[in-house]
Amino acid sequence: MKRSRSGLTDAGFLELVRYGIRPANDALIEDSLRVVDATLKVITPFGPCWYRYNHDGYGSRPDGGPFKGWGKGRLWPLLTGERGHYELAAGRDVKPFVRAMEGFASRGGMIPEQVWDEPDRPGRSRRFGQCASSAMPLMWAHSEYIKLLRSAADGQVFDRISIVADRYLSKQGRKDLEIWKTTRQPRSVSAGEVLRIQAPASFRLRWTSDEWRTFQDSASISTGLDAHFSDIHVSSQQRAPIRFTFYWTGMQRWEGRDYEVEVRV
Repeated sequence: MKRSRSGLTDAGFLELVRYGIRPANDALIEDSLRVVDATLKVITPFGPCWYRYNHDGYGSRPDGGPFKGWGKGRLWPLLTGERGHYELAAGRDVKPFVRAMEGFASRGGMIPEQVWDEPDRPGRSRRFGQCASSAMPLMWAHSEYIKLLRSAADGQVFDRISIVADRYLSKQGRKDLEIWKTTRQPRSVSAGEVLRIQAPASFRLRWTSDEWRTFQDSASISTGLDAHFSDIHVSSQQRAPIRFTFYWTGMQRWEGRDYEVEVRV
């Protein structure tokens, strides 16, 4: 569950299930959903819908008037679609979520950004579960609806990334790789593994396995995704730590410090 110090709650963690990083029946996911539903879920005449997060100030005014700099966040139909994807991943029926999104739409089939979350207010033309003077159509909501239909037809989440699911759910990823980067600096690597040095810019890696008595230089390889890496194949006989530094090729300067990774036997 995503909760900040100010007490905000949202269901963004469901993306972990959607893309294949965490299983739908993960205990932490299920526990977090109970908090989300207790805080953000509303049953409308068309089915369930959710707020983005509690204390949301983006939406129509409390009296139903239009948003003018501040307001009250209303229910978002696209979140019904996102929850539908989770329920499909969990092996449950997705049709109630499809029907709810269709119910939120206008007579012309346009899905709004937000729907009204209170009893009807005829004087303001506000109907429970219908557009709450928000943007309509919201293309994000329409795309979520279309993907939900495709997912239901396929019997699996359309956005699931197979290579990601293979790694995190099926445990088919490489087990001999330790990744080092500035935001994640492991203290050690096992002998016989590959130590991958990763950075956001192109570099030349200078490294040593014998306390700088000798060293090697290796150019980084671009992934095409603003990430560059260089691999150090740690010998199964290695005992001394791996030490390295960077020469930043774009700026043509040395890092000015060494880094160290111990070798576990």
